[in-house]
Amino acid sequence: MKEATPEGQGYRRVLLKVSGEALMGDRPFGLDTKTVERIATEVKAVHGLGVQICLVIGGGNIFRGIEAAAQGLERGTADYMGMLATVINALAMQGALERAGVQTRVQSAIPMSTVCEPYIRRRAVRHMEKGRVVIFAAGTGSPYFTTDTAAALRAVEMGCDALFKGTQVDGVYTADPHKVSDAVRYEVLTYKEVLSQDLKVMDASAISLSRENGIPILVFSIHNSGAFADVVAGKGRFTVIREEERADG
Repeated sequence: MKEATPEGQGYRRVLLKVSGEALMGDRPFGLDTKTVERIATEVKAVHGLGVQICLVIGGGNIFRGIEAAAQGLERGTADYMGMLATVINALAMQGALERAGVQTRVQSAIPMSTVCEPYIRRRAVRHMEKGRVVIFAAGTGSPYFTTDTAAALRAVEMGCDALFKGTQVDGVYTADPHKVSDAVRYEVLTYKEVLSQDLKVMDASAISLSRENGIPILVFSIHNSGAFADVVAGKGRFTVIREEERADG
């Protein structure tokens, strides 16, 4: 039986998914050190509430496999290159978290023992039980799967209470609010609605995996200071994606 943590709205263990692009700051590509440190501070704040945390970080700020495949690179090779980019981001985040005083471990689905641990489910769980943050790198370890799917998979494997998706906007909208001025933000969505309306918050595999295992997805802006802790506490602006029953039902 899962133990509730009052400060974290009953969340005992959560997974935070962050895109690689979120680490760029104002740079056109790569890593912005101040942005990485700010996100580490957000993670530290939630960790301080007594919530166990694991992360999955994308690699799109360095290399996007699907785009490279579209330009002629063999898809499997391109995806492996993208997985290696996520390891770079994971190590950067580990460094920022440990400078902030949070013990952190990186586990890679592609073994590379000189720089991080291999992914071992029981070891990852034990790290979190000991109060360490765990960052899962290299996606699922297989091509043709996105880091969104990897995040949903790890959330299931870790027995997480929820999957938090830190994005560029404060929830799920009917259209990109940066491009469509009258786009409407959803407060609550069901997994079925996300799939049937083809809302691009996460890929279909990730949504389906979360649905099958009853893991709610909370979508918020990773760029708003304090937003992660606010959403964990049930405050602030976010969209929750969950099972078919609606908030007003």
